[in-house]
Amino acid sequence: MAGLEALAALETSGSNPDVTLLYDINGLAEGAPGWFDRTMEFVGEYGILLGLVLVVLWCWWGARKRETLDDAASSVAAVVWAPLAAAVAVLVNVPIRGFVERPRPFKDHDGLTVLVDGKNDFSFVSDHATLAMAIAAGLFVANRKFGFVAIGLAALEGFCRVFMGVHYPTDVVGGFALGTAVALLLSPLASALITPVARVVGRAGRVSRLVWAPEPPAGALEIPGARDASSGAPEERDLAA
Repeated sequence: MAGLEALAALETSGSNPDVTLLYDINGLAEGAPGWFDRTMEFVGEYGILLGLVLVVLWCWWGARKRETLDDAASSVAAVVWAPLAAAVAVLVNVPIRGFVERPRPFKDHDGLTVLVDGKNDFSFVSDHATLAMAIAAGLFVANRKFGFVAIGLAALEGFCRVFMGVHYPTDVVGGFALGTAVALLLSPLASALITPVARVVGRAGRVSRLVWAPEPPAGALEIPGARDASSGAPEERDLAA
């Protein structure tokens, strides 16, 4: 408790770099045109999370196009873990926020430009930053290219939360750390649990394309229902004889 009291004392003083950086970043909103502030409000509240969902879907679309079912199942399982990791990280954050009980910055500091109303819950750590970085870290495990794109979006999410005046920079850093830790530390367990399920779905008739949709060789005609015999799925038989 003494540590929390010391943190509160620093927050109300002018010597805290966290508060200084908060004012520096949020001050950009005061001098920006109204349309830009409204754009940042939408982007920071909804837009980036929607963008991350689209990146996950794009990554999943490519993960299905493996030569074997086993490769596709493991790749798809890694992609599926990214949004699941975000959900787990937010659940982990619930007791953290209740324990720290850090007020939103605009409750303790005057002169901030707050772009979103109704934020009356606690500030540390940021749910948006946690969600964004958990998805990004999960995607980085699944696919480096998509992971870097998602990390860039997560970094922008963190900037937006401070720009909007609803979080301290350390709220964002804490969210990044929590999201990364959950996504990476639980990844091996998640892979062990999700991959067998993905393998079963990959053999389950029409829904198999959710997991495995290999591209036919160039010039070859793909026959619906045909699968490699090693996958255990239906194989086209020659009935001409």
